[in-house]
Amino acid sequence: QVQLVESGGGLVQPGGSLGLSCAASGFTTNWYAMSWYRQAPGKERDLVARISSAGGSTNYADSVKGRFTISRDNAKNTVYLQMNSLKPDDTAVYYCQAVGGGYVYWGQGTQVTVSS
Repeated sequence: QVQLVESGGGLVQPGGSLGLSCAASGFTTNWYAMSWYRQAPGKERDLVARISSAGGSTNYADSVKGRFTISRDNAKNTVYLQMNSLKPDDTAVYYCQAVGGGYVYWGQGTQVTVSS
C-alpha cells in the first residue's frame, strides 16, 4: 500500500525553527520528484519546495527562499523540510507529494502553527 506520512509539525514561536519529515512506503522514491505544499485556512494549496528525483535540483516559493531547505534521503525513502525564521504567515497544513511515472501521491498533512 502506497503511503506518505508527514511528521514534525507543531506550534512554534515566530523566528523559531521546525523540521518536517515525509516517509514513503509502498514505493521507491528514487524515481519520484518530491515536493512540499501547504494550505492555510480558506486558501488554496500552494507549492512550498520541490526536489528532483536525484536531489540535484530544488525550487522554492519566493516566500520561503532563504528560510526553508528541502532535502531527501533516497536510502531512507524520506524527504525533509527544514524551516527556519518562521513567520505567522507560514501557519498552514503542510503536505508531502510524490510525482513520477504518471503517478501522484499525497500525504495526509501535518499542521504547523507559528504564533506567540
